[in-house]
Amino acid sequence: MLVDASDGRRMRANLGMLAHHPNCRQSSRTTASRAAAKGRQEPIESDLTRHQRKLLKLRVAHLLEVATGFCGGDPLRPGPGEPKPCYDPGVTTLTQRRWAKVEELTRLDKDQARVLGLDRVGYRTLIRWEARRRRYGAIGCADDRWLRPALGHLTINEQVREAIYAVHGECLYRSRISMRTRERLIHQYVREQFGQEATGDIPSYETLRTAWHDWFGSGGGRQRYVRSAAKSTSGEHVVIHRPGQVVALDTTVMPVKVRETVFGDPVSVHLTLALDVCTRSLVGFRLTLVSDSSIDIAMLLRDITMPLPMRPGWGDDMEWPYPGLPANVVADFAGHQVAGLPFFSPETVTTDHGSVYRNHHLVEVERVLGCNILPARVLRPTDKQAVERSFGAIRSLLFELLHGYTGVDVADRGEDPEADADLTIEKAEHVIATWIVKVWQNRKLGEHAPSWDPKGDHSPNSLFAASMAQGGFAMQIPSPELYYELLPAHHVQIHHERGVKIGRLWYDGDALDEYRDEPSARGGKHKRRYLIRSDPRDARSVFFQDPKTHDWHSLRWKGLPPGDEIPSFGDARVREMLTAARKSGLKPQTDRELLPVLLDLLGAHAPVESWKSLPKAKRTEITRDDARGRAAAADRPVEQPVRLVEPKPAAAQVSKRPMVAEPRRPQQARDIDNAVDADRRDRRAQALQQQAPLPPPARLGEAFRRGNLFLLTNDEAADSTLAE
Repeated sequence: MLVDASDGRRMRANLGMLAHHPNCRQSSRTTASRAAAKGRQEPIESDLTRHQRKLLKLRVAHLLEVATGFCGGDPLRPGPGEPKPCYDPGVTTLTQRRWAKVEELTRLDKDQARVLGLDRVGYRTLIRWEARRRRYGAIGCADDRWLRPALGHLTINEQVREAIYAVHGECLYRSRISMRTRERLIHQYVREQFGQEATGDIPSYETLRTAWHDWFGSGGGRQRYVRSAAKSTSGEHVVIHRPGQVVALDTTVMPVKVRETVFGDPVSVHLTLALDVCTRSLVGFRLTLVSDSSIDIAMLLRDITMPLPMRPGWGDDMEWPYPGLPANVVADFAGHQVAGLPFFSPETVTTDHGSVYRNHHLVEVERVLGCNILPARVLRPTDKQAVERSFGAIRSLLFELLHGYTGVDVADRGEDPEADADLTIEKAEHVIATWIVKVWQNRKLGEHAPSWDPKGDHSPNSLFAASMAQGGFAMQIPSPELYYELLPAHHVQIHHERGVKIGRLWYDGDALDEYRDEPSARGGKHKRRYLIRSDPRDARSVFFQDPKTHDWHSLRWKGLPPGDEIPSFGDARVREMLTAARKSGLKPQTDRELLPVLLDLLGAHAPVESWKSLPKAKRTEITRDDARGRAAAADRPVEQPVRLVEPKPAAAQVSKRPMVAEPRRPQQARDIDNAVDADRRDRRAQALQQQAPLPPPARLGEAFRRGNLFLLTNDEAADSTLAE
C-alpha cells in the first residue's frame, strides 16, 4: 500500500511494517468512545457555554437522584422533601428509580423539556448517561451535539482560498486598509484569475471577515510590525543557563529631569542599561547628556568586565556578598573594596538596530572584548524584552519617587517638572547606582525563575550565587590599558616638527621625539604608519603607545597654552570650530590661531552674568562638552596631564532653582586671550627683525621723467647703421 509521510512524500509499506513501526499508533477517530473526542482532544466543562453548563448540572442532579435518592448525592445534606418516596434507596431498587425518573420527565411540558434537553430521555438514556458520568465525570453527560467539530468554512472553495491568501500577501506591503477593501480585492483577484463566472462562488462579506480573522488573526498590529513578524527566521532558540552568556543593551530617555552642573538648567539625559539575561542583574548603566555615542557604549561594556568600587556612604551590607569567593580576596585582586554587583566578560551582546550599536567602532570594541554580536530582529522588541521590562520596573520603583519625574507621556506630566528638578547628573548617577546595588540586586523576582527551580523565590544576587556554585566563577579583571584599546584608532605618520594630525588638529609630545624621523615598522594595510588612539569626548589630547616599551603616553593639542587649562571639547566641537573658521575667511597656519574660534564657540568670552541669556540649545552644547570631558577623565586609568576645570561655588541667588557651581571660564578666557596675543606679538616682532628694510617706492611718473618718448635719433648714426 501507499502511505503519505508527514513531509508529503509517498512511500510503499505493508501491514507488517506498519504494525511494528514505533510511530504507528491507533487513530482517535476510530478508537474514541464518544463522538466529541474523535480526532480531537478530550472535551472539558470549560468548552461549554454558560447555558450548557446549567443544563449539564441539571442532568447530573437527575442522575444523582436516581443513584442515591438525593439531588446533591450526599445523604447527610438532603434537600427539601428528600428523599422522595419513589427515589428512596431504602425501599426501591435502581431499576424502579430509573423508571420513576422516566415517568417524571415524561410529565414535563414539552416546550420546557425541549429547552432543558430532557424531551427524549428514556430508560437506556439514563443508563448511558450514568456510565459516561462514572468514566468521564460530569462532562460525560454533555450532548455530543453541543461540541460539534469545527469544519472550517465550507462555502470557501480553493479559488476563493487562493484569492484570500494572495490578498493577505499583498496587504503586507501596502498601507493599512479596511476589511471592505480587502473584500473588493478578493473579488478583483477571482475575476481576473478565474473569470467572471467564478465570482458567483465568493461567499458573503461576513464569511470572508470571519475566515480572515480565523486564519490571520484580528489584524490589530501596526503594518511595520506585521511585516517584520512575517519575515522568516532561522528557527533556532538560544537557551540561557549561565551568567554573561547573553547581555542585553538598550537606551531610553530617563523620565526624570536633572540639572546640569554648568548652568543649572533642567535637562533630559539618556539612560543606557546592560542586563544579564540569565540572572536579571543590572551589571552596568550610563547617563549621557543629549544622546549616547559609540564611545559611551564601549565604556559601558568595559564597566561590565570590571568590579564596581565601593562609594562613599555605602555600608558593609553593599559589599561583595557572594559565597565561595570572599570579599577580601576580590578586593586584593581589584585593588579596592568591591560592591555587591556581578562582573564578568560578556559572551554575547544583544542590541537593537540603532546607529550607536551598529557602527564600526562598537563592532571593533566587541571584537576586542571577545563578544559575539546577536542583534535583535528589526522591529521585534520582544527579542530583548527583559531589558525593555527593566526600564518599566525602574520607572515604577525609583523614578516615580524622585523630584522632576515627567511621567509616561506629556498628558501625564506634572505642572512644572523642570522647576521640581533638584538632582544633578552626578547625584542622579549616584542614586541609581545605590538603588541597583542595594534594592534591585536583592529584590525578589516576580515571573523569572531558573529551569532548575521554577517555583522558588529568587533575586538577581541569589541567582548569581547559585550559578557560581554550579559552574564556578572566572575572576578575570582587565588591565587599565583596556581603556586605550577601546578607543577609536587612527593610523598616521609623525611629522618631524608638528607631531601627528588627528581630525585636522595637530598633537605633539615628548614621547614622539624618538620616532620623528623614522617611519613605523608596522606592516599590513596600514604599513609604515603609527597607531594613535583618541577619545571623541575630549579632543584636548590623544594617546600614543610606545612601540618599544608599549607604554601609553598622552599627546596634547598644540593649540593649548603652555601650562594652562582649557574647558574640554569633543570631536563635534572641533568640526564646528573649523567650519566657523572657514566661514570667517581665516586660514590659520598653526593651531594657536584656532583657539579664539574655539573659545568663542565654547562661550568662554562671555561673562558669567550673560550665560543665562544664552539660548538653551547653546547652553546644552556647552554642558554636554563639559559632561563628556568629565566622563572621559573618569574612564582614564591614570591621571592625564590635561586636567578638567573645577568649578567654583556660585554666589547665593534668590531663586527656586538649586544652587549650581559657577565655572571659572571668564578669567580663564581672558588669560588665554592675553597669552595668544602675546605670542602673536612676539612672532610678528621676530618676523620684522629678520627682514631687510625695503626701499621707498618711486614717485608717480618717474619712468617718464627719465627719458623723452618723442626724442628723434641722429641721422648720421642711423645711416651708418644701415650701411653696416
